[in-house]
Amino acid sequence: MKYDVVIVGGGAAGSVLAGRLAADTRTSVLLLEAGPDYADPASIPDDIRFGHTRFAEAPDSPHNWALRGTITEEQGTIHVAQGKVIGGGSSINGQAMQRGFPEDFDSWAALGNDEWSYDKVLPYFRRSEHDLDVQDNYCHGSDGPMPVRRRQTGPVPAIQRAFHAACVQAGFGTTNDKNGLRPAGLGVTPSNNLDGVRMSTAMTHLGPVRQHLNLTVRGGVFVRKVEIRDGRAVGVEAESGGKVFHVEADRVVLSAGAIRSPHLLMLSGIGPEDQLRQFGIPTVPHLPGVGQNLWNHLSAQMTFKVRDGISLETHTDAAHFCLHYTARGSDAVNDMLLRSGPVVDERQERIGGVRTKYLSGDVPPERVARISCTLGLPDGSGYVRLESADPGVQPSFNYRYLQHPNDIRRVREGLRLAVSLLESDAYRDVVDHRIHPTDDILADDDALDLWLRQTVGSARHVSGTCKMGPDADPMAVVDQRCRVRGVPGLFVADASVMPRIPRSGGAHATVIMIGERVVDWIATG
Repeated sequence: MKYDVVIVGGGAAGSVLAGRLAADTRTSVLLLEAGPDYADPASIPDDIRFGHTRFAEAPDSPHNWALRGTITEEQGTIHVAQGKVIGGGSSINGQAMQRGFPEDFDSWAALGNDEWSYDKVLPYFRRSEHDLDVQDNYCHGSDGPMPVRRRQTGPVPAIQRAFHAACVQAGFGTTNDKNGLRPAGLGVTPSNNLDGVRMSTAMTHLGPVRQHLNLTVRGGVFVRKVEIRDGRAVGVEAESGGKVFHVEADRVVLSAGAIRSPHLLMLSGIGPEDQLRQFGIPTVPHLPGVGQNLWNHLSAQMTFKVRDGISLETHTDAAHFCLHYTARGSDAVNDMLLRSGPVVDERQERIGGVRTKYLSGDVPPERVARISCTLGLPDGSGYVRLESADPGVQPSFNYRYLQHPNDIRRVREGLRLAVSLLESDAYRDVVDHRIHPTDDILADDDALDLWLRQTVGSARHVSGTCKMGPDADPMAVVDQRCRVRGVPGLFVADASVMPRIPRSGGAHATVIMIGERVVDWIATG
C-alpha cells in the first residue's frame, strides 16, 4: 500500500503531526515508531503514565534508546535518555511546558525564517493547549488538546520560599505567566502533568483520532533509511520482527528527534559528503549542515546542606520557581536561568543517589539541596556524526559544553550569583552550609572552570542538527517550511529544525508548536 504521508518517529512532534493530518480523512497517514505502542490507554505502563518517577529514563528501560554521548572531555561519554515509545520524549520527560520566549522566535525570523516570528507561531501555541490557569485571547488557548497548568496548589517547600525571597531581595522582578508576553524574571514553571498523569502528545493529540481508518500506527518498527528514487523521497526502508520491508509514500517526514533524524538523513545519503564517503554511502545531495549546530541546555550545580528540621520532601503540586535573567555583558536578554531543588531527584529513580556523593560530599544526599544554573542561550554548539553505515549502530555526538569562552564566563558568573543568593538573609533559617563549590574553587576562575567541566549536567533538549534557514545559509538543512533541501517529498519536523535553542530553558512546548506549525505545509506537499 502507498500512503500519502509516512511519519518516522511518534514523539512529541510526530504524534502531533499524525493526529492533525489524520483529521483530514482524505489523507492516508502511517506513523512508524521503533518503541512500543500502547493503543489502549488502560495498557499504558505506570512509568509512562505517571510523572512522579524517572523509571522510563533508566538505561535498562524498554522505553529509552539509552544512547551514549559526550558531555565534556573531562566527563567523557554519559548515558543520554531518548524516548523510544509512542509519545517519545513527551512520554518519559519531566512534564515542563515552558515555551520559548518571544525573542527566540523573532531571532529565528531574523535569520531568514520569517514564517517563524513570534506573531506567526503564537496561534500554534494557542492551538495546542488548554491552559487551566490563564485565560486570555492572545497568548493562551482554552480548547486545545494539551492541558497546561502551574504546580502551585500544594505547600511551597522551604527551599523554594527562600529562593523566591532571595531573588526578590536581590532586585529581580516577578511574573505570573512564564508563557506570556513578559516571561522574564521569577515565576512558576508551567507543566503538563494533570493530577499526577503525564499528558504526552500520544494521549492528547494521537489518542482522539486513533479510530480513523486513514491512520495507521505501528510500534516496534525500526526505520533504517529514507528511500530516494530519481532524487525524490519515495518511502522508507524499515525493519520489524527481523524482516526488512519497504513502504511507499508521497511524502516522508522525519520526526525522530535531533539525534536520530540527522542520523537517518546521513544513512540515506543526505549530509556532509566527507562523512558519507568514509562509510561508502553515495551522496544524494551534499548538505554539510546535517548533524551540525547541536544545541542543548547544560546545568551547573551549587549544593548546600539544609538545616535540621527543614524538609526536602515535595508535594506533587508544589510550586517550582524559575528565574530568567540577563547575564552581565550579554548581547542577548534573558539568556540565563536559576532554579532550586533537592539533589536527590524529586522524581523517584530505580537507582537513587546518582552522582550525588560527589556533589554532596560527606553529607547524606537526602539532606542536600541545590541552586542550578542553566545556560539558556549557548554560543557554543556540538555535533552528531556517523559511526557506521549500519543503521543499528548509534551515531556519535558531542555537546561540547563550556568550550566557548562566553559560555564558561556566563556559567561561572551564574554560579557565583547563586552563591550570593544563598548567603542572603532569605536563606538564614534554611541553609546549614554550602558544600560545593568550595571557597578555594570559587575564588579562582581556572579552578572553577575545571570544576564546572567535571561536574556539569545536561538537559534533554537536543536540537538544531537539521536547522532551518534560507538559501543563503550553507549550513541550513531544511527551508523554513521544513522541506529538506534538494530532496523533494522529504521533510524534517522536530527539535532538530530549530536554528537556535529556546533561551527559556525548555524545549517540549516549542517542539509541539513545531508539529502544529508544519501540518498545513506537509498536507499540501
